[in-house]
Amino acid sequence: MNKTLIASTLATLSILAACQSKPTPEVKNYWPQAGITYEIFVQSFHDSNGDGIGDFNGVTQKLDYIKELGANAIWFMPIMPSPTYHKYDVTDYKAVHPDYGTMDDFKKLLEEAHKRDIKIVIDMIINHTSTEHPWFQASKSGRDNEFRDYYVWAQKDTIAAFLDKKVITLDSDNIRQWHDPGQGEDYYYGFFWGGMPDLNFDHPKVREEIYEIGRFWLEEVGVDGFRLDAAKHIFPDDRPLDNHAFWKEFRQKMEAIKPDVYLVGEVYDKKEIVAPYLPGLPALFNFDFHYTLIESLNSADGQLLLQKQKEVLDFYQGITPNFIDATFSSNHDQPRLLNDLKEDPAKYKQASAILLTMPGAPYLYYGEEIGMLGLKPDEHIREPFLWEVKEKDGGRASWIESKYSTDATVTPLEAQRKDPNSYFNHYKSLIALRNSYPALAVGSLVLSETAYPKEIMAYHRKTAEQELFIVHNVGGTGSEIDLPEGFDTAFFTLGKGEVQSGKLNLGANSSIVLSK
Repeated sequence: MNKTLIASTLATLSILAACQSKPTPEVKNYWPQAGITYEIFVQSFHDSNGDGIGDFNGVTQKLDYIKELGANAIWFMPIMPSPTYHKYDVTDYKAVHPDYGTMDDFKKLLEEAHKRDIKIVIDMIINHTSTEHPWFQASKSGRDNEFRDYYVWAQKDTIAAFLDKKVITLDSDNIRQWHDPGQGEDYYYGFFWGGMPDLNFDHPKVREEIYEIGRFWLEEVGVDGFRLDAAKHIFPDDRPLDNHAFWKEFRQKMEAIKPDVYLVGEVYDKKEIVAPYLPGLPALFNFDFHYTLIESLNSADGQLLLQKQKEVLDFYQGITPNFIDATFSSNHDQPRLLNDLKEDPAKYKQASAILLTMPGAPYLYYGEEIGMLGLKPDEHIREPFLWEVKEKDGGRASWIESKYSTDATVTPLEAQRKDPNSYFNHYKSLIALRNSYPALAVGSLVLSETAYPKEIMAYHRKTAEQELFIVHNVGGTGSEIDLPEGFDTAFFTLGKGEVQSGKLNLGANSSIVLSK
């Protein structure tokens, strides 16, 4: 980190100081265990050549912005060639989509990110390919083709009972999983939809292909890791043990190539289903955290998230002591957080204060730091980033007409930079705070033994050298509570908070971080 940025970070923290003494801040990079990862949809991020589509060179131009925000890594949504805008149906696993630039452009982006100590994680979609992938085109040509067994095929009469399946899952509303390629005899399996045929991981050659793809990106291109899409669907849902075994093997193969490879999995389910994947995927997204955070704020119940997160962490600990809890408040599949919180600015700021003072390795979806909006369908959760007012915004993508995140509804970044009370400066200050105090980054979660009112979310974050006490009032009115002995120094306050004579008066949707 350069001297100017360190000075700026420490200045930000000094502004937040509320009392005469506080822990000494020291900015550190806690990735992957507890650092900040910034999720980017390249198509909507920054357009460097004026074609309306965000690109690799556009991201490269904005790396200093990501560094300024305080993120330690970037997760790129799919960047490989694909016939769809979202690119979750790959046609070539060893190339990049031409709309985004060339492989040389991507390698330059990698080089520049690494110069700034920013790691790069890419979406790896191996559960399925596109129907336009050469493997599938060969596979569907006949039963004797050498690629036939790369996919899962069945004759129509053997799967008649499954053709009109009416059960949906948390991560798919598709009710038809067997698809006719046009001949009316043999059907292929595609969990998500007909354009995404599932690969057959019972076939050794498929596994060999996947491991070679991993080697290519880690060794020849130089990425730092993978976000593994649809990780629980490698095999059908009734074969979870095969899924667990596959990911252990995948991890072993990838670590043989790059010992410090970062692997984070999308297992979209409750903790009992998620946890057994940890031995294979050391980082897993915490969907329980996402949903319970929103519920806690909207119901003004501070106990909900505390109890849920403690349950999750204890449960994971029972599986393996070495795991990374990938927490998030929103992502590319969920409504924008501000929409989920009924566009309440106070709740929105508090949501990030909770995310960034709780344990875990937080993910930040691009645009959350400026309060972008978006609802289903997914295209409108992935609208272009607003860098500047439209008439001055030469880098704003235009591949889609924004319905929710417009100049009328969202203040562009440049204007927010100048406003000390903006969402951007709020996120930046919180990330700086987290990156500066070990207890906030890697400290354990210790629940308070005191019985507080329902609207109070209170917990300790603790390392061997440092202990902090954090309180969030998620209610709509002020609340007074007794403080644990010695915790009388406030060095971060959101909203209204006052410490006096061992008591804390905390306003509605207000938060405070206290030390001894």
